Amino acid sequence: MLANAKKSSSISIKKDLDNNSKYKNKYFMEKLSKNIFFMSALMAVISLFLIIGFVFYKGLTPFFSKGFSMVDFLTGVEWLPGSEKFGIAPMIIASIIATLGALLIGVPVGIFTAVFIAEVAPKKVSKIMSPLIELLAGIPSVLYGVFGLSFIVPLIQNIFNLPKGQSLLAVIIVLAIMMLPTIISVSETAIKAVPKSYKEGSLALGASKIETIFKVIIPSAKSGILAGIVLGIGRALGETMAVILVAGNSPVIPTSITDSVRPLTTNIALEMGYAFGTHQEMLFATGVVLFSFILALNLLLNKLSKGE
Repeated sequence: MLANAKKSSSISIKKDLDNNSKYKNKYFMEKLSKNIFFMSALMAVISLFLIIGFVFYKGLTPFFSKGFSMVDFLTGVEWLPGSEKFGIAPMIIASIIATLGALLIGVPVGIFTAVFIAEVAPKKVSKIMSPLIELLAGIPSVLYGVFGLSFIVPLIQNIFNLPKGQSLLAVIIVLAIMMLPTIISVSETAIKAVPKSYKEGSLALGASKIETIFKVIIPSAKSGILAGIVLGIGRALGETMAVILVAGNSPVIPTSITDSVRPLTTNIALEMGYAFGTHQEMLFATGVVLFSFILALNLLLNKLSKGE
């Protein structure tokens, strides 16, 4: 009996030791996983601050140490690096008009397409259209530019009888097409996330399907739709390669949609490769202005999504 008791006690001790070691391994892996997640998040945050810090340092240097005027930089209409004239007003205006024009085309088309896929189209049709929209988002931007240069630019040239079709209108059309996948995908997800009880309640009260979509579903999905629009605006403001091919790249204030333009991103991409000294720093300053636009858009999104 004594021997059996000793055996059972030794077995239980071994089990306790095994359990303890298992718990220790489990806690160790959990702690290790938390540290890995923390380091990953920290790398992302550090990268963001390094990029912002470097761009702002290089971009603000000429204004604090070389006596250049920020007001002249933002309101000047001449960009002549050889004469140290750095005015980006034409580029700011071109970027804003191109983005607003693309929004006027892209937002209605994108939201209506998302509503069609999520609420109106038969399941077979929506299953075909959703992957096609995702495929559109995966097309490299330079191919959009090549398409614009080969199809949209000659079309504008023929319609308006212009010497060349590279213009603000071409930029607007290309950017509107490029914005569509982002707006459609995010808006579709937001619309599908609206609880079915909202739709059922509206229909039960006698509202038609279209009334339910416009008065219940879209307002309920407002935050997600706004997020898609802001992401689309961010892509339009930050697009470079496609715009270079269809803009014409003239640093002048546009007086009509058929004029050749040079947006902010295009200015940086065209000249950064050979710029140095003050010229290079002013291109970084252009990047600061571009970053400020994106930051303002994100702050605006936060306010709109909170209903402030």
